Amino acid sequence: MPDLIYLDHAATTRLRPEVRAAMAPFLDDLYANPSSVYRVAQTVRSKLDVARDAVARALGASPSEIIFTSGATESNNAAIKGVALAGQRRHLVTTAIEHHSVLHPMEELAARWGFDLTVVAVGADGRVAPAAIESALRPDTALVSVMWANNEIGTLQPIEEIGEILRARRIPFHVDAVQAVNYLPINLATAPIDLLSLSAHKIYGPKGSGLLYIRRGTSFFPLLTGGGQERNRRAGTENVAGIMGFAEALGLCSSDRPVAAARARRLRDRLLEELQSRIRDLRVNGSLHDRLPNNLNVTIPGCHSESLLVALDLAGVVASSGSACTSGSLDPSHVLLALGLSESEARSSLRLTLGRENTETEMVRAAETIAGAASRLRRLAPV
Repeated sequence: MPDLIYLDHAATTRLRPEVRAAMAPFLDDLYANPSSVYRVAQTVRSKLDVARDAVARALGASPSEIIFTSGATESNNAAIKGVALAGQRRHLVTTAIEHHSVLHPMEELAARWGFDLTVVAVGADGRVAPAAIESALRPDTALVSVMWANNEIGTLQPIEEIGEILRARRIPFHVDAVQAVNYLPINLATAPIDLLSLSAHKIYGPKGSGLLYIRRGTSFFPLLTGGGQERNRRAGTENVAGIMGFAEALGLCSSDRPVAAARARRLRDRLLEELQSRIRDLRVNGSLHDRLPNNLNVTIPGCHSESLLVALDLAGVVASSGSACTSGSLDPSHVLLALGLSESEARSSLRLTLGRENTETEMVRAAETIAGAASRLRRLAPV
């Protein structure tokens, strides 16, 4: 649809042409299994090694510390269960606004394996205080997991400060950086992070490809077994085409990052300005200071978000009310509730996330469309 205004880049992104080109040979002639011994397979293996080297350089890591996965959900599950089940400590710590691919495996470890779980609250701006994480620690804490940037409200967490606290206590630290890597530089050579998750389709790469960084020396029990791939840490034939696309996307993301962040912030601020001028009582959820530059999450009182999204879709504006992974849920966003919003307010909220193809003209059109739809819904069916 040529007139579609896509404002849901936190859910997924369009494949870049350069990424598609990098993947193409491995969907056609170079289709061999990289674990086989014949020449064409070893050619694929060598290309896979080159991609791993490129990804490692982009992140400030060693190639041996990179595990390719099927995406962030697998990476988060592998990190949490892999560290928890590898040791003797029985206590886990996370925050109330994590993605469900972090919260659910931690809850599962508590319910099925007897781990203790501490979920730390965040402030009204969506930030967790390092002191609150420190207060939650115990001598038997096995792992702390904190996302770098929230997928619903874009809040940035004080990862460096939290990491230093944990490093001093020799507690492994996992960071979900899926939303952050597009706009924040990541240097794992210096950052106090032991495990880090990424997903290709959030950075204009292919779906079904992700990675888990595991710092050398971190104890880890593999989630998937049955083969020797990924240095025995993740069994299964590698998604070579997906990995090639991921490597290309990450390289482009790294080189584009400063310009992309400044542009996204300019467009986001224009969108907010246009919305505020048209919609009374509109409120921004979370801080605009410690936030991803492309993220805008707003509450429009008296306007149910699901009805608004249907109206926007019919008008050619694509947005969301929260995480794509919970779009079928009847429950209000756990992230917004953690900020102190009521259930009614959480159900009247809209997430708008911008990307590289959005324009300033689209910001004005989107604001006009959202304001018009909200006005009609308020008249017809106020919450």
